[in-house]
Amino acid sequence: MAFMISHFQWKPLFKKERLPGWKISFYHKGIHYEGIYHKSGEIEWGSTYPPHDDEPSLKSEIHELMLFHIYE
Repeated sequence: MAFMISHFQWKPLFKKERLPGWKISFYHKGIHYEGIYHKSGEIEWGSTYPPHDDEPSLKSEIHELMLFHIYE
């Protein structure tokens, strides 16, 4: 089930580097989220954490977006 992430953005943590991770930000249900997407697929959330019930699906959708953008 898609969770309708909008305004998804990413950028490398370090200039000219594809690894070790990326800063991500997006909106979900009108709330702005940001964090760090690690090369392992783990997400280190910023100051706002998603609801516990939404987190697994959000992580899955973010992973798919990162596969599309980074590993294409």
